Amino acid sequence: MLDVKNSIERLSWTVEHHFLHIQAQHEFMRAWAIQFELAYTDFRVIQMALQLAGDSHHELLSQFSAAYEKVFDYEYAFVAGGLDGFNAKFGDQLDQYEAAEKETLG
Repeated sequence: MLDVKNSIERLSWTVEHHFLHIQAQHEFMRAWAIQFELAYTDFRVIQMALQLAGDSHHELLSQFSAAYEKVFDYEYAFVAGGLDGFNAKFGDQLDQYEAAEKETLG
């Protein structure tokens, strides 16, 4: 399997800190968008490593992909519309966002 240790660490850090950023209602900043894009790249690297590892990791691949895709939707709303855009779309769903964040980190 490919060495994805750094990708896992970076993706975990970003998912956790982005949730905390939004939960605290901090405004959008350019660095956040860059971190979002780099995290998506890390997600794809991990996904590719699991795919290359074969069928024995198919269940983990499916769970990991589904979990991150939920987080992606929340984060993309923030990237695309800032704090106001996120709150308009998901402001009443912070509990679900936190659950998706925890599932991804798990």
